[in-house]
Amino acid sequence: MLLYMSTGSPQAKSTPLHSVSVAGAVIREDGRLLAIRRADNGTWELPGGVLELTEPPQAGVRREVLEETGIEVEVEELTGVYKNTTRGIVALVFRCKPTGGTERTSEESTAVAWLTPEEISAQMSEVYAIRLLDALDNEGPHVRSHNGKHLDQAR
Repeated sequence: MLLYMSTGSPQAKSTPLHSVSVAGAVIREDGRLLAIRRADNGTWELPGGVLELTEPPQAGVRREVLEETGIEVEVEELTGVYKNTTRGIVALVFRCKPTGGTERTSEESTAVAWLTPEEISAQMSEVYAIRLLDALDNEGPHVRSHNGKHLDQAR
C-alpha cells in the first residue's frame, strides 16, 4: 500500500490536521462486548485512545485495552474506520479476542463491563455503539463519519 501526504498547494489555505485513535471491539465467546465508562465524561464507550507516533495500530489497541480495562487481547481484524468531522479524529476499530487479565478500572475508566448488543444500543451514544455493533456483523471494514453526536447518513 502506498501512503501519500500532501504538503498542500500554494493556493491551499491550511493543511488539515488529524489525530488517529485506535479502539478494541473485544468480544467474548458468549457474544458480550467489553465497554468502559469514561472517567472524564461518564459515557460508555469501547476501550481505546490515541495512537502513539511510532506505534503500530495493533500494538496500540493491545496497550489501550489493557491500560483501561486490565484485559489482554489478541487483535484479529480491522472492522471499521470512523471520522469525527468536528474534532478531526480518525478512529480505527479492531475486533479482538480476550486472552487473559482481570477486569479493573483505571484513571481513564470508572467502570468496566461486558455488555450485550442490546445493552450497548441502550447505554451508548450511536457514534460509539455502531463501532461495536459493526464489529459483530463480519461485513467490514465499515467506513463512517459523524459530527461527534450523530452519524452522517451518506456513506
